[in-house]
Amino acid sequence: MSVVGAREISEVRRHHLALLAHEAEARGLRWRLAGPEESVLSLVGPYSRRQVMVVATPVGGGWSYLWPGGGMADVSQVTDVADQIQRMLG
Repeated sequence: MSVVGAREISEVRRHHLALLAHEAEARGLRWRLAGPEESVLSLVGPYSRRQVMVVATPVGGGWSYLWPGGGMADVSQVTDVADQIQRMLG
């Protein structure tokens, strides 16, 4: 993989994580980007203070979100993912 390719992947990853962060924040969750090149989204429930880490990764010809407990969804389902994580962090 070229450096340009790696940079583009990092930018797309941050874009998808930022979209999820926006949706999560609208549901009352706190968030921050963490890890190398802000490659992981940390989400925290406001009352439970439970935390989950979400990644966005290329899968086949598209991108998916992955989170603990077997969570996986296409990035086009960002609102559903935010709802699922909100319920999980209760």
